[in-house]
Amino acid sequence: MKLPDGLERVSWLTWPIVLVIVQQLFFPAPAGALLAGVILGLITSLVSLGMYLVFRANRVLNFTAGELGLLPAVLTVMLVIESGMSWYLGFGIGFLAAAVLGVAVEFLIIRRFFDAPRLVVTVATIGVAQLIGVCALFLPGWWGARVQSQRIDAPFAIDFEIGSRVFNANHVIALVLAPLAMIGVGILLRSTRIGVAIRASAELPSRAAMLGIPVKGLQSVVWSVATVLGFIALFLRAGVYGLPVGGALGLLLLLRSLAALTLGRLIHLPTIIAASIALGILQEAVVWNSGAIEAEAKMGAITGVVIVVALLLRRTRGVRSEMDTSSWQNAGDVRPIADVYRSLPLVRIGRIVGILAFAVAFLVFPTLFGTTVVVRMALIFLFAITFMSLGVLTGWAGQLSLGQMAFAGVGAATSAWLTQRWHWDITLATLSAGAIGALVSLVVGVPALRLRGVYLAVTTLAFAITVSGYFLNPRFFDWLPSGRIERNPIFGVVDWSSSTAIYYVSLIGMLLAFGAVRGIRKSRTGRVLIALRDNEAAVESYGVSPVRAKLTAFAISGFLAAFAGSLVVHHQQAFVVDDAQFNLLVFSGAVIGGLGSPLGAFFGSLYFNGTFFWLKGSWRLLASGIGLLGILLVAPGGLTGLWYDLRDLTLRWVGARQGIVEGDRAEDLLGHSGDGADDVDNDDWPDPDPDDVDSDVEAASGIGGT
Repeated sequence: MKLPDGLERVSWLTWPIVLVIVQQLFFPAPAGALLAGVILGLITSLVSLGMYLVFRANRVLNFTAGELGLLPAVLTVMLVIESGMSWYLGFGIGFLAAAVLGVAVEFLIIRRFFDAPRLVVTVATIGVAQLIGVCALFLPGWWGARVQSQRIDAPFAIDFEIGSRVFNANHVIALVLAPLAMIGVGILLRSTRIGVAIRASAELPSRAAMLGIPVKGLQSVVWSVATVLGFIALFLRAGVYGLPVGGALGLLLLLRSLAALTLGRLIHLPTIIAASIALGILQEAVVWNSGAIEAEAKMGAITGVVIVVALLLRRTRGVRSEMDTSSWQNAGDVRPIADVYRSLPLVRIGRIVGILAFAVAFLVFPTLFGTTVVVRMALIFLFAITFMSLGVLTGWAGQLSLGQMAFAGVGAATSAWLTQRWHWDITLATLSAGAIGALVSLVVGVPALRLRGVYLAVTTLAFAITVSGYFLNPRFFDWLPSGRIERNPIFGVVDWSSSTAIYYVSLIGMLLAFGAVRGIRKSRTGRVLIALRDNEAAVESYGVSPVRAKLTAFAISGFLAAFAGSLVVHHQQAFVVDDAQFNLLVFSGAVIGGLGSPLGAFFGSLYFNGTFFWLKGSWRLLASGIGLLGILLVAPGGLTGLWYDLRDLTLRWVGARQGIVEGDRAEDLLGHSGDGADDVDNDDWPDPDPDDVDSDVEAASGIGGT
């Protein structure tokens, strides 16, 4: 129903007004705090505007918007503070550096994914964020600076008070410079030929390219402008709040920007800017009422709820874009050895020897290494279970989840409570924790009935921030486990308090999860989930309910994650919830290993935990970012895909030695025959009619049709 003209003109203010009403009712604050909120909102709106531009040009949700601005902002701060450069000259150099950085990132990284699904490019921005963030952390080392936070002085002096809040020249600069930057972007988009071309290429890039518009070059311009906006935002933050040079930027700035974009449906710029300012006011009011430490957790939870509600209330249109319908399909499934190679004596012997070698290596591992290495290896086994849960939800069902560690946290809290307060056996507590994780996952999975792709990713990230920052925070809930988590004897008789015992318990847990996942993959449920990822409409046409299939994937995934969390909390013997940013690192590790198979989960856990165990400081984030980008570019199937490629090369060599002609067996080598691992069996999905296939080929090639 179309709104009347008067209501249509003000409807874009609905969400910002709602946020202000919430602030006035629940977090009243004086005028000084509200003005500080406006300044924070203006800084947020610059990042939101940069994300908006990238989305309009690339249909990509840019998770690296803040980090791209952080690097040139750190450069400027170091030039002004450490080198004694003037404020104006330092700002100019940072501005130019930001423009160049944006072009370089688009040309060297983002453009490599020009033809990739938009969801893959969105995930690639997570890797870029990690890479750029680490560079920003290393940059002060050029000056020998070791600071955690640094404020930059304004080039002139102004001081005034509003109530008990003191403001200075940096606040005035933010109030003036942020609106000027937004006005400048508006002029660029509406009053220049470049802006017209950007808007045209954003709407119909293929048609724009046919008309001679340099679409790729314009995308470089967009990334450059977005990076400059991020730089201005972080530079203003350096003057008002201080710049986290030696620490992580944090998720609140990104979360507020995501919330503003969600409220503006990613396309309505006035709503995005107004919502950014309203969220800034709300955050400063929460700080005024709660204090800085508690306010961060509360604001994360509030913003997460805002994102989820806005997405659930989002109006869907008749025609859905690729951003709405895309799912994660960048996972290499298990490639079984074809029968023609499996029957070879050398291959049979090699498989048996390989299985025995791995079994013996795992069994004797604790006798070969010290306590520290044994405990770390046990943790690798447990994280492999978490990565398997991502494999089911994202690798099989295609539902991108960035909040998997929240389910693990729920399982950890539940299990620790049951074993410490009620003295349940760890086996029963772990199964109960898995059941609770499955139920919580189903609750989160309800939005998946309407959302998928990047919208679901934002929902799960908001859920993770809400759970880790608030619901699993001992500051707000005193029932959460505290102190040392004891490992009570299993079944009352099996002592597992030693490092060797926890190693074997973790190994058994991983093997049980491996067996369960492998069984599900070979069942009809597994085949339906794979088919759902590849073509949801086709699955529905065969009478399968996509709703039931998605909820099944969420339930299985939630159970596995909570199962792992239950064992991890007893492995660590302490209940500690990692910050929400850890979810992004975990997802990166899962993609690096390969989301299509349990073997990929183990490889991903080995890589992910290995970087944390054996790399110091920020080098682990660098390895994670480079690893994610490298896998997306070179080996979409992850490390497990490379493993299968190496195995296939070996099989070709063995087959050639045995007189098997590679060309005649190429189809077998790809694993299209064998142990029933095809996505769809013949009973569920009949073979296509050859005449229909010929017609499809003719239609696709333009022969025999109009």
